[in-house]
Formats: sequence, structure tokens, C-alpha cells
Amino acid sequence: MTRPKPSEDDRPVLVLGPNPTPNGGMHLGHIAGPYLAGDVYARYQRARGRDVVFTTGTDDSQTFVVASARRLGTTPEELCATSTVQIREALTAMGISTDGFGPFDDAYRETVRDYFRALHAAGKFRLRTVRLPYLERTGEFIVEGLVEGDCPVCLATCRGGLCETCCHPNNFDELLSPHSTVDPADVPTLREATILVFPMEEYREQLTAYHEKWAPYWRPHMVQMVRDVLSRPLADLPITYPLGWGMSAPFPETPGQVLNAWLELIPAGMFTSSYCAAQLGRQTRPGQLWRPEENRRIVHFLGFDNAYFFCLTHMALLMAHGEKYIRPEWIFTNEFYELESEKFSTSKRHVVSVQDLLREVPRDVGRLYLALTAPEYQRTTFSRAGLDKVTGARLVEPWNRLAGTLGKAVANAGSSDAPLPVSAAGRSRAAVMLDRFDLCYEMPGYSLNRSADTILVQVSRLARQAADLEGRGIDEAPQAWGDLFLEVKALLALAAPILIDLAAAARQVGGFDGVLTAGAFDVPEVTPFTPPLLPAHAPAAPRPPGIPVYAGAGARGR
Repeated sequence: MTRPKPSEDDRPVLVLGPNPTPNGGMHLGHIAGPYLAGDVYARYQRARGRDVVFTTGTDDSQTFVVASARRLGTTPEELCATSTVQIREALTAMGISTDGFGPFDDAYRETVRDYFRALHAAGKFRLRTVRLPYLERTGEFIVEGLVEGDCPVCLATCRGGLCETCCHPNNFDELLSPHSTVDPADVPTLREATILVFPMEEYREQLTAYHEKWAPYWRPHMVQMVRDVLSRPLADLPITYPLGWGMSAPFPETPGQVLNAWLELIPAGMFTSSYCAAQLGRQTRPGQLWRPEENRRIVHFLGFDNAYFFCLTHMALLMAHGEKYIRPEWIFTNEFYELESEKFSTSKRHVVSVQDLLREVPRDVGRLYLALTAPEYQRTTFSRAGLDKVTGARLVEPWNRLAGTLGKAVANAGSSDAPLPVSAAGRSRAAVMLDRFDLCYEMPGYSLNRSADTILVQVSRLARQAADLEGRGIDEAPQAWGDLFLEVKALLALAAPILIDLAAAARQVGGFDGVLTAGAFDVPEVTPFTPPLLPAHAPAAPRPPGIPVYAGAGARGR
């Protein structure tokens, strides 16, 4: 069966952002990947008139919270509370348009437990005695974020459970030369523990079929990782651990143990999607939006370092539920985003927070640069000099010349209410713009990089077109000006998922009504308007008389 063009797929869409671990705030390395990508995608889907639920919520059960709290001299509970506030503030400041932020509460915990109770009742788990790293000094097992060593597959330094470099799992006693992440001098022994596991190998056939279906549409690094993992025996997946932090496991065979925190994230998505749907006015049971009868498509944005869990373990667990739940159609990963060609590091103070950036540049300028340099296929780097150069020369300056020319034309015309005719050529160019942006904003060609670059290309083109008309008044060349106003209106609409504050200001002056449905620019005439300017700095610089400048909340770091 032929798949419809992406722009023709009007099914409701569930957009999943990753669940941030509340062991600190957010820096630009976090935002530039899945959060901005999910936000831009969700905004475009809404503009196309589709039913969208965009969701996330914190991942409090992670052992990374325990490790960070110990290093900071605080409690995991206190760290979760303060970090959750910081995370929410950063997402809001950057304009990440989730439809809610799911709380880590009793309803969340019961949703997760019910998900695993159903699998336990169906006999999907096995009781196994395994060897786990154990600290004799403290009398505790250390797994996941509490233990570090060398990856048995690629030999890179990594934490327990998963290697961020090759994305292969390293469960149980597989880490080479392990040591504590809290105190590297603490070297664990190995001690046996009886836990519940999930036999991944039993789902090889289903996983292979799922990935063969979708591999042509997914990014090559993730596809390579999946094929590499599937070329080897699939290791058992730990369902429970004998730890003191996490969600208590509701199974009689493993009293006092907790659920593997990594495995909460799909039922967490079921909970947060229902929570977010309620904020939009629809009450649903957790998991209801994931049922086949809802006819939704799931689009999941995440970093490559988490891809093993979401592409393999979570898919196998969903498969173990039978046909009860749908599976993601699109899993879009990103690589690491670096700061001046070095990895972001809070401990080394090599970091730029969202608030740091927005104290210096307007939110739209920051969003455009992060989109342009997002690490989609390989590591990329944030450069403040690069930000100033690119956004100044290719965005702010040409856009403000364009806006200034249109503003003068409106002022000189005497009446900005009289519609101008639009030629067939003008309508055709607007349609071409829509097609090009649709290619960048929709699956499978979705790309922040190309979307941002397309904005810059069109700004440059329209600025040149305006310069050619500058010596002629609206009364002298009404159709040429009409074409220009229509194409600028189209650009404002098509850039709106990235330039959110410019779009908001343009709505106030009649330059953009938020609609991107078919035929939005197939119009015989257009009303002239004065586009807002883009400030180059935060707070906004002084502006020429008669030209509005947006002042989005994020431009002042609030």
C-alpha cells in the first residue's frame, strides 16, 4: 500500500519528548536536541490543523539522582524538587510548547505499576540469579548511574546499564574495571542477587520485523546500532533491582526491590499524555491515547544515547502486551551538542544555561541558531561568535531591511487597509515555499537544520525583492507589492514554529493568522501590513519610528 504524503496524514499525533532526569537544571546541550525538535514539530502539526498532544515529565526514579545528590551533599528528594522547578523554567523560557508537564505523583506511580503488573500476570518475566556490583564499605548494590567502567563492546568509559557511545547495554557484571561514580576510589565486588528479568531474545523476530519496516525512514546511526545489537544474542533485561531508591516493585518474588527506572518511560509517556490531554480539555485513562482505536501516530524525539532502551527494550515490552498499544512510527534521535567543540560539563563550569543565553540574545535568535546547528546526524558545537555572525548577517539584518521597506511602503501609501492584487506567479511562489517547508517539517525528512536554513534563504530572497521595489510606491506597482506582502506573510507563517515571538507579534499587525491548511496562500489579494522587527540583543534595541518590535518573555530571560 502506498503511504500518503506526510502533509496528507491528518491522523492525531502524540509527540513524546524525553523525560529529563531531575539531577540539575538544563543547558543548551539538552535543549538543542530533542526538546527543540519536538517543539518545532508539534507547533507545525498544530498549524496544519491536526490534533496534537505534546508531552513530557521528569524521570525521578533514576539512580543518577542519587549519585548527583550524594556529590552535592543533599538528598535525592530535595534535588528532584529543586531540579524539576529549574527544568520547567528552562523549557518555558525557550518556548517549548508541551501541553502540560506530567507530575511524578501517586497517579504516575500506579500507571507504571499497572503496566508491569499486567506483564507479570501474563507470565512475561523470569526469576534469575545474577551478579551485580556491590560496595562492601556501604553494603549496597550499585547499578546504572551509581557505577562507571569501560564498555565491554566499544571500551569507552560509560555508566552501568548502557554505553552512551555505542549504545549497547552492559547489564549485571559486564562493565570492565567498575568503580563508584560518587567516589572513584570505591571499587565494587560482585555479589549475587535474585531479580526478575525480561527475556529479550524471545522477541527477536518481532523486533526485527518492526525495525525492518521502519529502518528506511529513521536516521542511519540509530539503524546501525539496532542492527548491531540484533546481530548478537539479546541480553536479559533487568526488571527489578535490590536498591534503596526508585519505585517499589509490586511482585511477591522480589520483596524490597525497585523497578528498573529506565523501564518506566513508556508507561510514564502513557501517564503524561493523558495528563496533557486533560489540560487540553479531554479526560482519558492513562494509556487510552495509545490504544489502536484512537488511530494516532506516535513521534518520539530523543538523544541517541538513550536509543537502545526506546528502540529495543521498550518496543519489546510493548510487544509483550500484545496488540493493546500502538508503537511509535517515528523515533528521531540526535547526537551530542557541544560547547566550543567540547562536551557540556556542569562540574567543570563549561556550560551555557538557557537563562544565560536569553540574558544576551532574544529567544527567536537563540532558537534559530540552535535549530541551525542542532546535532542531527553528528556532533555539532555551539559557538557564541558563530551565533552572532550567522544570526546577525543572515537573519536580523536582512529581515529588518525587509520589514523596514514594507513599513515605509505602507506609511507612504496613506492607507494600509486597501487590499492589493496578487498575481498567479506570487501565489505560485508562496505555494513553493509551503512545499519546501513541509518537506523539512514533516516525516521522514524532518530536519531542524534544513528548516532553519530555509528560513534564512527565504529572508535573503525577499529582502532582495523588497530592495528592487523600494523606489516604487504601492500605487505605482500594486501587484508587485501584493506579491511581496503575500510571500512575507507566508514566510512568517512557515517560520512560526521556530521564530515564535516574531510570529506572535506579526499576528497583532495582521501579518500571520496561524493557519497553514491547504490553500492558505491561494488568494487573489492581500492586505498590506507593517512587519515587526527582530531585535539583535536582549533587551531589545531602540527601533525606528512606526516599526513594532516583539518582546517575547524569553527575550528577557523570564
